[in-house]
Amino acid sequence: MSVTLHTTAGDIKVELFCDVCPKTCEVCNINILFELNNFLALCANEYYKGNIFHRNIKDFMVQTGDPTGTGKGGDSIWGGPFEDEFVPELKHDARGTLSMANSGPNSNKSQFFISYAKQPHLDLKYTIFGRVIDGWDALDELETIKVDSKRVIEFDIADKH
Repeated sequence: MSVTLHTTAGDIKVELFCDVCPKTCEVCNINILFELNNFLALCANEYYKGNIFHRNIKDFMVQTGDPTGTGKGGDSIWGGPFEDEFVPELKHDARGTLSMANSGPNSNKSQFFISYAKQPHLDLKYTIFGRVIDGWDALDELETIKVDSKRVIEFDIADKH
């Protein structure tokens, strides 16, 4: 499954690893004919619409998913933080790794980040649930933009594939 992030820098398409990160990416059967998951359910409910990339560090990562824009907010569909889903084979070993942001073990909510480079020190600390598969030029452009209170980078998520 893939999702397209529509940013002011261009579109970024990400592949989601729903098969190995079910709670982050795919579970919660709730009396409907399809399965919801935290990330896709938040996308479907337009939770991320108008969010900003509130943290952007060259050669490290760009972070979003907090509707307050402060980096301190966010919710999950699970009624609170949910547990990490570490897969030892998944590593922060390439540009474009998609991971949940957290404030410590088992504190995932709605914030996530995309890496700009290898970040092996993040392995088994942040749940990897996808990777960029298209829109590398937009990711390159994002990396050059300084984020501050006067200039924000907005985005919306759409086009589930």
